Amino acid sequence: MKEIIILGSTGSIGRQTLDIVKTYPNLFRVVGMSCNSNIQLFNKQIAEFKPQYVFVNDKSAREKCELNGAVMLGSSEELVSVPLGSIVVTAMVGISGLLPTICAIKAGKDIALANKETLVAGGDLVMALAKEKGVNIFPVDSEHSAIWQSSNYGKAKDIKNLILTASGGAFRGKTKEQLLNVKASDALKHPTWNMGAKVTIDSSTLMNKGLEIIEAKHLFNMPAEKISVVIHKQSIIHSLVTYNDNSVIAELSYPDMRIPIQLALTYPLKIGTKLPELDLTSVGSLTFEKPDLNVFPCLEIAMQCAKKGGYYPCIMNGANEIAVEAFLHDKIGFYDIPDIIDNTLAKVEVKNEITLDGIFEVDLLARNIAKQLLQK
Repeated sequence: MKEIIILGSTGSIGRQTLDIVKTYPNLFRVVGMSCNSNIQLFNKQIAEFKPQYVFVNDKSAREKCELNGAVMLGSSEELVSVPLGSIVVTAMVGISGLLPTICAIKAGKDIALANKETLVAGGDLVMALAKEKGVNIFPVDSEHSAIWQSSNYGKAKDIKNLILTASGGAFRGKTKEQLLNVKASDALKHPTWNMGAKVTIDSSTLMNKGLEIIEAKHLFNMPAEKISVVIHKQSIIHSLVTYNDNSVIAELSYPDMRIPIQLALTYPLKIGTKLPELDLTSVGSLTFEKPDLNVFPCLEIAMQCAKKGGYYPCIMNGANEIAVEAFLHDKIGFYDIPDIIDNTLAKVEVKNEITLDGIFEVDLLARNIAKQLLQK
C-alpha cells in the first residue's frame, strides 16, 4: 500500500487525488494532508481519510481544526519530512510550493508535481536535487503527463520537439478590442476544465501555457526553443512529442485530471479506471490553431523568460501572482496584467548565481515592485 501526503487537499487537484484514494482503498493510504484555509472541508477530509499528520496554513482556521487523532504540525515543510509517506502530491498554488517540495525531496520522497511554480521559480535547483537524491518527479499537469507518456516516461532520446496543447481559456477567438473591458467573472468561465481561480485566470491570459513551457523545459531537459503551443479547443489531445523522423506521438483522453493524477501515483503501472473510455466518433473533429501573441501577450513574455532562464521566470511568476490577485478583485484590467509583468521584469536587477535564498529574495522584490506599479 502506497502512503501519500497531499499538500493542498481542499483544492481541485487535492480533492481529485482523494477521489482516487477512495476508489482504490487497498492501494493508497493518506498519511498527511494540508490546506490553506478551507477548514470546513478539511475537517470532513480528516474524518474520512484519517491522516496521522496535518497542517493548516491559516492561523484562524487552524484553531477550528478537528484533529480526530491526527497531529497538527507547524509547517508544510515539517509535514513532508515525517517518516511516513513515499510520495507527496504538491497541489498547492504559487511559489509557496517550492520549499515544501525541496524538503520532500531531501526526505527521499517522490513528487507528484501539480505545482507549476515550483519549477518555474526554482527548476534548476529542484531538478538537480531530485537527481542527487534519486527521487522521481512525476508530472500531474495533463500536458506534461501526456509528454511523459508519449516519450516512454521521459526515456526517449530521439525527440525533436514538444508541442503543448491549450484549450484557449475563456477568451479563445476574442480580439484585443473585445478584451479591453473584461472582468475576472468573465475570465473564470473556462469552457473545458474546472480549476481554481488563479489557474483559470492564467488560462485566460495564456500565462498558464507559458508556465507550462518553463516546467516542460526542466522536466524533460528540453531547450525552450523546442517547445511550442497550439490551441486545441476540444482538450482531447493533451500534448504531443515530435521525433527526429518527424513522426508525432500524442496522448488522448477526455479532459479529467484524475487520469494523470492516478498515473503519477501508480507508475509504472497503468491500472483500471471508472472514467469513460474515449469515443472518437462522438468527439468528431479535432482542431488546431496558432495562439495569437498580440491578443495574449503573457504567453510571449513567458516564452522569452523561458529562453533567458536564470531568475527571469521567477520574476515573471512573482509579478504575475500579484497582478492576477488584483485582477480577481477587479482592481486592474485584463491587459494591466502583462503590463505589470513587463514593467517588473524591466525594474528587477537580475543576479547570476541561482540559490534558494536568491529565488525568495528575487521573488519578494518582484512582488514589491508589482505592488508599487499597482498603486500607480
